[in-house]
Amino acid sequence: MGYLTQDAIANNVSMLNRMAQAAASEGVPGNPDNWVSDRRRQWAAAPGWDAAWESALVSHPDDSEYDPGADEGVITDGMILSQVQAMNTP
Repeated sequence: MGYLTQDAIANNVSMLNRMAQAAASEGVPGNPDNWVSDRRRQWAAAPGWDAAWESALVSHPDDSEYDPGADEGVITDGMILSQVQAMNTP
């Protein structure tokens, strides 16, 4: 668990889209896609996200098509919302 996993999270299209949708729902200033992209390294390093991601990959060893970022059971919408709220403070 570590930086390579956090990098995978930060660059996962499903996670970028889910984060942007949460940012839009929370009224982040400016364009939510840009806000998320500019901060992707910070939110991808949220505590526990890398461990959840790696655990999900281990549980799908023979599925090359599996996308942990699209699996709402890995990093939940609640986890995403909490991270957006924490990062969207004045």
